[in-house]
Amino acid sequence: MTDEDDTSPDETIDEPDPEETEALIQEIERKRSLTGWAVVAVAAIGIAFSFFQMWLAAKGFVLSLTVPGLGEVDFVALQLLQINAIHVAFGLVLTFLLYPSSTGNGPISSRCVALGAALDARLGPDHPLSRVVHVVGGALRWVFVDPDMDRVTPFDLTLIPVAVLSAAYFITDFDEIQRMRALGLEAGRPIQGVFTFLEPVAGLFGPVADTSYAMVLGVLGVLLVLEATRRAISLYLMLIVAAFVVYARFGVLIPQNAAYVGVLSIPELSWPSIIQNLWYNTENGVFGIPVTVSVQFIYIFILFGAFLEMSGAGQWFIDLAYAATGTRRGGPAKASILASGFMGTISGSSIANTVTTGAFTIPLMKKSGYRPEFAGGVEASASSGGQILPPVMGAAAFLIVQYTATPFADVIVAAAIPAIVFFFGVWVMVHFEASKLGIGGLDPADLVDIRSHLKSGWFYLVPIGLLLYYLIVERLSVARSAWFTLVAIGALIALVAAYSDETRGRLGALFTGLFAATLGAQYVAGTGILGALLGTGTGGQSLAAAFAATIGQLGAISIVAGVLTLLTHPFVEAPLLEFDDAVDRAARTNADVLGRPRLADNGLHRLVVFLGKSMEGGARTAVPVVIAVAAAGIIPGVISVTGLGPNLVALIEAVAGGSLVLLLLVTAVSSILLGMGMPTTVTYIILVSLLAPALTAFGVPELAAHLFILYFGVIADITPPVAVAAYAASGVAKSDAFQTGIEAFSLSLNKAIVPFAFVLAPGIVLLRREPNAAELEVGEKYRVLGTADLFDLGYIVPEVLIPVIGIFLGVVALAATVIGYVYTPVSRLERAAFALSSLLLMAPGLGVRGVLDVLGLVGIGAGGGGEVALGIDLALRGVGLALFVALLLGNRGQGASGFFGSETDADPETA
Repeated sequence: MTDEDDTSPDETIDEPDPEETEALIQEIERKRSLTGWAVVAVAAIGIAFSFFQMWLAAKGFVLSLTVPGLGEVDFVALQLLQINAIHVAFGLVLTFLLYPSSTGNGPISSRCVALGAALDARLGPDHPLSRVVHVVGGALRWVFVDPDMDRVTPFDLTLIPVAVLSAAYFITDFDEIQRMRALGLEAGRPIQGVFTFLEPVAGLFGPVADTSYAMVLGVLGVLLVLEATRRAISLYLMLIVAAFVVYARFGVLIPQNAAYVGVLSIPELSWPSIIQNLWYNTENGVFGIPVTVSVQFIYIFILFGAFLEMSGAGQWFIDLAYAATGTRRGGPAKASILASGFMGTISGSSIANTVTTGAFTIPLMKKSGYRPEFAGGVEASASSGGQILPPVMGAAAFLIVQYTATPFADVIVAAAIPAIVFFFGVWVMVHFEASKLGIGGLDPADLVDIRSHLKSGWFYLVPIGLLLYYLIVERLSVARSAWFTLVAIGALIALVAAYSDETRGRLGALFTGLFAATLGAQYVAGTGILGALLGTGTGGQSLAAAFAATIGQLGAISIVAGVLTLLTHPFVEAPLLEFDDAVDRAARTNADVLGRPRLADNGLHRLVVFLGKSMEGGARTAVPVVIAVAAAGIIPGVISVTGLGPNLVALIEAVAGGSLVLLLLVTAVSSILLGMGMPTTVTYIILVSLLAPALTAFGVPELAAHLFILYFGVIADITPPVAVAAYAASGVAKSDAFQTGIEAFSLSLNKAIVPFAFVLAPGIVLLRREPNAAELEVGEKYRVLGTADLFDLGYIVPEVLIPVIGIFLGVVALAATVIGYVYTPVSRLERAAFALSSLLLMAPGLGVRGVLDVLGLVGIGAGGGGEVALGIDLALRGVGLALFVALLLGNRGQGASGFFGSETDADPETA
């Protein structure tokens, strides 16, 4: 059956409406649809936020400027705590602008409405009491409620200055903060000492007037973070974080001799001590490690993704995926896997990626014959899987780097094989589904030619290649690598925006002239053109050094050459560049507002709009991440200040009863339950604080433990009943939301087994135990494989190659189990056998350890050792392989020849 067989003659697929797509994203993420001054305010603050972060990435914590005759002048050197406070303040301000405090549908609003209706019924609407209630209710509704999600309320406008004030205090009174970090918040100035005009009426305020100003700001700051968490993330997370804050103060009331919970008893802490640790600390609390990671790594990579998206890279990669796989059997679904997986790894939101990419891929999957629920499940599964795909892995890779002190290159190397296995598994499942339903590929005439497509958009691949080069080859810091890549995107877009047959001569001449002038300035003055003109040069240098310095300024040279070309040819039509629809809409809006319609086609204006929309879009995407990491940082802060950590590990070990398998199951279930409806970064931060120490105490490699938690946090996005990514896909697919979640979870099932596999066989994530591991710290017991390890056949074959081959074959067996088809339909008995072979191929140690743990729990000793365990592992994998081959050959014998099904509906060379 071809795709035409599955579609009625009059069935058509409309192009996705960008405004409908954006509206769906805002509905799912609960964002406002603002107009007027509020839109301008969000854009301005978002651009300022991005500019601040770009400055940090380029210059570090020192704010400086080149002044003619004076050279580089340092204005202020900010400390990490100040930087983090500004970062969170930006997030808070944007949250109060973008997310409503209430839409009037909550329990409090509903009860107020019911009260008014009850009074009307009993006393009548004209009764004075009824009128007072209605007036008060109307006033409160005006102050707090935004029913249409399109209005910034007075309550929001009250919170914004408080957020700004909390950050300003870190800038203006940092010396006082430094003193209080040693002496306590009580050493700070009282409120009446700060606001001296209150002294005459200080008696009216009682003891509040003598309260430390820093204490008040700290309390307000924590409350603002909790309120922002409720709006941007969920009430669920806000309550969890608030519970930890309350626990820090009242956990002392838990009796130490109480059964089970006695280990949760903590020393008594005062509120000033708690607030000091949660608000004025960069090691833990709101401004702790998670926010530091956001400042240094996460935001700049979100900005990297925003620049790529606004440049039109998203659509280009979708078209590339279809060109590469569209003619294969089940081509639309396979294209969805490629496109969504790539965009998911650089996107800060799996929901946004699901909706924007799915707007193109899901209708084509439905048209080709896939069920709507299955089509939505494929898109949600692949989009959420992008968060485990190197090199960016959403934001998780940077958190792992910070929490484990593992080099970034090692993290992405370790995460590579499991991520490839996941996408391979989904690919095989959609192939089996296509074979079962007889779904062919798309007509080549409907697809772009892959060679011409690569020729016209090759520049989109350059930033990704540069990023990997900087990270892996040059081994630059993550922040510097991201900054250089960001400059490269801007330079490439400036050149491509100015390039056409008409302008290529002028563009080339300008580029060559600027390059030569820069080389001369570097050779003569030791600085660039601008520095030479301003007289800030440091003296001449060798030609080789000047050439190397000039190469380092290629980004700036390209941007200037592109801008100068656009100034002389403002209405050039760039044949290679097609900006995102959001850029085009913003350019038209600006032109209409300014009363100059032709400005919408002005190349330089469009380039400026592209930069602005990228910076604004990056800030909008980063807001929930910033709030999430700020809130989640409170939990490890409480654990640290209360000294709960060791007791918590002891409690978890007691619950697990000494069973690693049970502990892994507890961790997996906890990750899924906690991660439902919450960002993966939050789930990771909380569970790493709570459960990772217990995992490493059982001998699990630290990096493997962190990846294990990350995987199950990602699974939460596609696990019913709160499968947010799947429900977003169902909105595009017009399918049943719960069934779409079931399909997404089923397609991602290998993501739930692979983590157990690499915990029990660390060679899968390319980790090797050090010979003297018993003498080393937790994070040093294992290391990523080096070149010498590859030639140690006694190790590499049994502990790396065989397990890796096993998980690849295992996901094929799992696909047969889930889809119920290989060459021909698979019976229920065969499905059970395929499932067994899948488990034996992927994680045979899971069954062995489970049996040994059960025997240990019932008091029956079980001997073993490393070599014996390895021998059992290999033997069970061999049994799984034999069973898999037998099942595969048996199924093939019942069906037609070909790879996993008949090729009658697809080109044999491309199937």
